[in-house]
Amino acid sequence: MLASTDTFPDESMRPTRVEVDLGQLGRNVQAIQQHVGSARVMAVVKANAYGHGLVPVAHEMVRAGAHSLGVALLEEAVLLREAGITTPILVFGGIAETQIPLFLRHQLTLTAPSVEKLNLIDAAAAAMSTPARVHLKIDTGMERLGIHYYSAERLLEASLKARHVRVEGIYSHFANADAADLSHARLQLERFQEVLSFYEKRSLPPPLRHIANSGGILQLPESHLDLVRPGILLYGVSPSRECPLTLPVRPALTWKSHVAYFKVVQPWHPVSYGSTWVSDHAVRMVTVPVGYGDGYFRALSNRGQVLIRGQRHPIAGRVCMDQVMVNLEWGTAYYRDEVVLLGHQGSESISADDLAEWAGTISYEVLTNINARVPRLYTRSEGP
Repeated sequence: MLASTDTFPDESMRPTRVEVDLGQLGRNVQAIQQHVGSARVMAVVKANAYGHGLVPVAHEMVRAGAHSLGVALLEEAVLLREAGITTPILVFGGIAETQIPLFLRHQLTLTAPSVEKLNLIDAAAAAMSTPARVHLKIDTGMERLGIHYYSAERLLEASLKARHVRVEGIYSHFANADAADLSHARLQLERFQEVLSFYEKRSLPPPLRHIANSGGILQLPESHLDLVRPGILLYGVSPSRECPLTLPVRPALTWKSHVAYFKVVQPWHPVSYGSTWVSDHAVRMVTVPVGYGDGYFRALSNRGQVLIRGQRHPIAGRVCMDQVMVNLEWGTAYYRDEVVLLGHQGSESISADDLAEWAGTISYEVLTNINARVPRLYTRSEGP
């Protein structure tokens, strides 16, 4: 087992930790690549690699064959460069004019969502005597970032005139590719294809074309084009309950802690803040050192479950900042027994979807909400 920090030896680290199986992540990359055939894979590692740990996961994605990496922020991309990653990195998010020199200095790929931003990039590249790598962003129905599809020709024309810009890609983003009803996703793809006809009409080779996110990869093979951008799918989780997980990808993250304290709670003695939980009979209760300060949602109060000794047990009372109480009824547990918050134990499991349902959110938020004070440890399993 490889620790994410050398500050403490393994046996002295906080018992609440995340364990990430890099071997499984690598197999997930390869399963996606096999599914999409000739399309290239851009591994999306934004938001601390969906809670799995940015730098170790990015290295594994590259090792497993990812063509490029996708992040949301300049800061994420710079961290990857400083960690020695030389693979192409596309930054999806909007940029400020003052950030452009940093992109160029670190040989990062910018998103150009408008003619104005493209011109700023071109001017900065000219001033630094270095070409800028750019992907053009087309809004086909997300209404977030990018030039509208019906105005996109202006951006594409401007990109042909920019002297210090190398347009390496052109992309859009699905809003509903993970839904049961794919009519809107198909409309977005149709709009994107119409924008791309610009190149055919001018007998020009198009740059890398991409629109498929995890939902598109699973449900819209016609959207795979030249490159796909798996996000949550890389981590073995379906993008939605409406989107069947049809690829042999598996979760790579286990979130665990241990029993820190045991007590018997007498009848009518309420538990935790607000006294929202009480029993009419004596129960065995354990305290586990994890809370909303770690990203274990307060919304899991009186709703969440954990695994102890291969059995499910419910959270009793409100989740505290640093601790939760778990009702064993008359089950058995001892000090330092393993507690699984997310993952497998014996024949039982708790998934990101389970936690999301109990907390009233989505699996993306469950994973990305596990914060930095929870140590990450890395293993490498061998598998099929």
